[in-house]
Amino acid sequence: MGLGAYVNCFAGIAWREGLRFFQQRGRFIAALVRPLVWLFIFAAGFRSVLGVSIIPPYETYVLYEEYITPGLAAMILLFSGMQSSLSMVYDREMGSMRVLLTSPMPRWYLLSSKLLAGVLVAVLQVYVFLLIAWLYGIEPPPVGYLAVLPALILAGLMLGAFGLLLSSVIRQLENFAGVMNFVIFPMFFASSALYPLWKVGETSPLLHDICAANPFTYAVELIRFMLYAKMDFLSLGVVAGCTAVFLGAAIYAYDPGRGLIARVRGAAAG
Repeated sequence: MGLGAYVNCFAGIAWREGLRFFQQRGRFIAALVRPLVWLFIFAAGFRSVLGVSIIPPYETYVLYEEYITPGLAAMILLFSGMQSSLSMVYDREMGSMRVLLTSPMPRWYLLSSKLLAGVLVAVLQVYVFLLIAWLYGIEPPPVGYLAVLPALILAGLMLGAFGLLLSSVIRQLENFAGVMNFVIFPMFFASSALYPLWKVGETSPLLHDICAANPFTYAVELIRFMLYAKMDFLSLGVVAGCTAVFLGAAIYAYDPGRGLIARVRGAAAG
């Protein structure tokens, strides 16, 4: 198969994901309501906790709303990644996922294309959120809106690959909702999305260590630095490494002959 076949395959998967997203307007609204509630309402109460501080990469005094904006952008990616994985479980139940995976294209390419298509939809949602935040008065440097794009894509790939891995071991749609809540909220709250790690360390060294071990923390920090046209190489390395591990594990798990899906089917048959 030539390059054209791969391009057409990705275009078809991306087109399907785009149609699904734009036909589900409630999904788009819900994706924006969560971070906007934190930005407009909860930040007013949390501001008294953090106040204004000099926090890298800002190198100046920042309001709490300005600090949490990158974390809320990462929240959109997290929820979108889990939502995309939920659709994988649904497609598997309805049979459309089996049709996709039986195409002549390599399985790793099909899964990677579906993952990337979901990330592109999530990045669009993030930019809509950043536009609303800009209207609210949160104005990072103009170059930051372009510089943050690779960080958003990489962070989205990591979170989407993690969700893809979860979807490989869940047989029923009803079970995935509980797993999403069990995963999303601990990942989000045990991170630097809402408060800096040094602030967490002042309260609980144990919680600081948990947050420092959370891959989502590094996704947040990568977005936070890149939004201000700066680079955090530690976060870049952790996010890139976790993306490779999660995606590799998901591709292995979706192999019907040797992955977790085969074990799940075997357990169900037994």
